[in-house]
Amino acid sequence: MQIHGPALRFGIHSGQQYASFEECLGLWQRGEALGYDWASLFDHARPPLGGPDGPCLEGPTLLGALAARTSTIRCALLVSTLTWRHPAQAAAIAATIDHISGGRLEFGIGAGGPDLGYRQYGIPFPRRTERLERLAEGCHILRSLWTRERTDFTGRHYHLEGACLQPKPLQRRLPLVIGGADPRHTLRIVAEHADIWNVLAGTPESYRHTCAALAEHCAAVGRDPADIRKSITFRALLAEDPHALQDRRQEWERRHPPGSPDRREFLVLGTPEQCVERLLPYLRLGVGDFLLGARPPVDWHTVELFARQVAPALRGHAGP
Repeated sequence: MQIHGPALRFGIHSGQQYASFEECLGLWQRGEALGYDWASLFDHARPPLGGPDGPCLEGPTLLGALAARTSTIRCALLVSTLTWRHPAQAAAIAATIDHISGGRLEFGIGAGGPDLGYRQYGIPFPRRTERLERLAEGCHILRSLWTRERTDFTGRHYHLEGACLQPKPLQRRLPLVIGGADPRHTLRIVAEHADIWNVLAGTPESYRHTCAALAEHCAAVGRDPADIRKSITFRALLAEDPHALQDRRQEWERRHPPGSPDRREFLVLGTPEQCVERLLPYLRLGVGDFLLGARPPVDWHTVELFARQVAPALRGHAGP
């Protein structure tokens, strides 16, 4: 059975490229007040989109602080990578934040991607094959430490002997989110371990093909693909009407000129009604979590329109 059941969820993926804690906290608390179900950070050290010297607060530390200052919204890391820390350390961090949040954590993990921190800080960045191996082993270790009294594990990269983790997470099953769309390797790990699978939205056609690849991996490991909750992340620019959109789009073009690396993250530039139409194909493909990217400077207009108009309309299309 799919974690969280059939209900749609809407979230803010804020990241942590803020110059102050208060700025990020303001977004999370405002999102909670607007009725968002989820808010998430990533786990970059020096994200490339921020440039070599841009602000970036430390992920798990910030997540714990935000969890302590919110009360209902699900708190997530989307996603961490085991290139930063041993999976046993990651398991302990997750269990601790689950306690801080009162059982609201969703812990995301992936193979890891480009980050300026590897070069700046002298942290090793293994080849992709090794990162995928570490991800697969790490998923076993995380779940075992969260649920078993003692863990013994011998893999290619990690070895645990009589390992303990106390206290366990508050949630009986702490949701494990796996991010990535690599059809050959990552989706196999998703099929084996994920409660929730997250990717950038892309196009409906590309997403359909990726879902089909995941279904094949699920069949190979004997798992119903419907048991894995589908999650997409995207950005949007919204305005109440076409006239207002024209003015807002001009400003958007100035901030995101052709060639800007984050243009591809924007799924829609339009009205709330157009945003609903753009997201409906993903709803029909089984997506349950729609996560709106909201990097600084925060586009509060879009954040509010999405919560007040887009989310209720999509819930209406989903039915009871």
